[in-house]
Amino acid sequence: MSGLILDTNAYVAFKRGRQQAVEMLQLAETIVIPVIVLGELLAGFAFGARETENRRELTAFLDSPRVQVATVDSTTASWYGRIYANLRRLGRPIPANDLWIAATALQSGLPVFSYDRHFESVEGLGLITQPEDLLP
Repeated sequence: MSGLILDTNAYVAFKRGRQQAVEMLQLAETIVIPVIVLGELLAGFAFGARETENRRELTAFLDSPRVQVATVDSTTASWYGRIYANLRRLGRPIPANDLWIAATALQSGLPVFSYDRHFESVEGLGLITQPEDLLP
C-alpha cells in the first residue's frame, strides 16, 4: 500500500495546482494529515483573506475515504522525545511542529511528503518529494 504523511507545504502546493503535488496525491492510496498540519492550515486560513473558501475546500479534501487525520497520543510523544534528543545531539534541531509531524510519520511507518529538507536529518524517516517515490 502506498501512503504518505502530508505536510502543510505539500497541501498548499497541491491546492495551488503544482503538478508534482497533484500527481503525488493522486498516486497515494492513503493520505494521512497530522492534526498538527491541520492546525497550521487552519491558522493560515484564519489569517488569510479566503478563510471560508479554504475551510470548505479542506473539508471536502478531508471527506475523501483515502484521507485520515492522525491525532497525537503518548506513543507519538515518545517518538517526539527520541527525535528531539537525537537532533539536539547532532546539532540539527528542527521546528517543533515538524518534530510532531516526523513523530507521526515514524509512528505510522509512512514517509513524509514535504518540501522541507530538514526532515532529512530525522533518522529513519522517509522523505518523499516526487511521484516516482510512491511507485513500487
